[in-house]
Amino acid sequence: MKKYVFAMSILIGANIAIAQKALTLEESKQLALQNNCAIKNGALEIEASRQTRKAAVTKYFPSISASGALFESQKNMMEISTHGGNLPVYDGKDLAGLSTATQFAYMPSSTMGLMKSGTFGMITATQPIFTGGRIWNGNRLAGLGEDVSEYKNKLAQNEVLLKTEEQYWLVVSLSEKQKTIQTYEELLNRLLAQVKDAFASGIVSRNDLLKVKVKRSEVLLNKSKLENGKKLATMAFCQYIGIPYDSTLVLADTLSVADLPQSFYVDHAEALKNRSEYNLLQASVRAEELQSNMKLGEYLPQVAVGVSGIYMKLDDSKDRTLGMAFGTVSIPISGWWEASHSLSERNVKEEIAKNSLKDNSELLLLQMQKAWQDFSDAYKQVLLSEEAKAQTEENLKVNQDSYNNGMISVADLLEAQALQQQMNDQLIDAKAIYRSKQITYLQVTGR
Repeated sequence: MKKYVFAMSILIGANIAIAQKALTLEESKQLALQNNCAIKNGALEIEASRQTRKAAVTKYFPSISASGALFESQKNMMEISTHGGNLPVYDGKDLAGLSTATQFAYMPSSTMGLMKSGTFGMITATQPIFTGGRIWNGNRLAGLGEDVSEYKNKLAQNEVLLKTEEQYWLVVSLSEKQKTIQTYEELLNRLLAQVKDAFASGIVSRNDLLKVKVKRSEVLLNKSKLENGKKLATMAFCQYIGIPYDSTLVLADTLSVADLPQSFYVDHAEALKNRSEYNLLQASVRAEELQSNMKLGEYLPQVAVGVSGIYMKLDDSKDRTLGMAFGTVSIPISGWWEASHSLSERNVKEEIAKNSLKDNSELLLLQMQKAWQDFSDAYKQVLLSEEAKAQTEENLKVNQDSYNNGMISVADLLEAQALQQQMNDQLIDAKAIYRSKQITYLQVTGR
């Protein structure tokens, strides 16, 4: 029995250790990328675009088609009739004597039918020689479509990573606030014990005791709200990265601010080239140009060569096979009237795409500048909050000494404790915002 209890204790301890495995930020990112539906669909979109590109390559090769027909008609589709009558008999000497022949042979009327049944078969191979560049441009357009799918998938990854970090640091900040409020509760518990003793000794009034109890009740209520908020945030985080919710989940990374914002700064004009949004805008311009080239190709001559093999058998005749080589040239003469308007339309759309590229590029640069400013301001806020925290800690120490010496009231000490707790929470929020602004700046600069 003791061995059984000992074994169960080991198993339970092992399960707790596994359940409480610390999850790092990088591990969270990898889980989010693996389990996010948008990322999975993005990979499928890339594969679909890749297959489209491979399909476009086949247009360079000959197209082969085969056809066949078998028919059985109720009646002959063709009939040849001859009238009956007397035919002059040739005496074998002089053909001129046929006109004055005296002997005749009677020929009855008859009808001969054709194509009552038959079998046809044909196989044809056609090789395009010149198609106005449509095959070439179509392949380039298909390749561009694959690039676009990759850019879109990269955008989806960036969004997933950004949201993962935001939710990760939210849970971490709430955990830090739990430690802060726990420390605050312990301070109030010690103060409450002191005030109770002082009240029992008649040193303080009942009003002072009630103030401490009210403040403690307020802290307990905030503690409960904080626990519920952390639970909901953890559930949302687990759902987003695709793992089951675990109340014992521990996040390994801490809210530290070690690096200056200047260490992350890059030239925004150069960083613009790494943005997936910028690459998509460029691809849009290129796509419009390729579509214009393909539209132009529709109005150019089309040249192709080919060969055909034909099998034929009609009625009771012998079957026949024959081969044929051919060349075709198609020139859309009347289409040029339409072409003048269609190509003008394409030129307008190209211009629209170029204008969008210019305008949105400027907006992307503005976004980078704003993200940098927010990042720098977040770092300054951390420094100010650290300074404020140090001041409130010193203020609490002075007020605690003053209270112990009877120089200030309980209300003053409670105010100093609340101010310290407030500054601790403010510093935690500032660090969380700093990490969020940091990843945002890295994202908008293509990193």
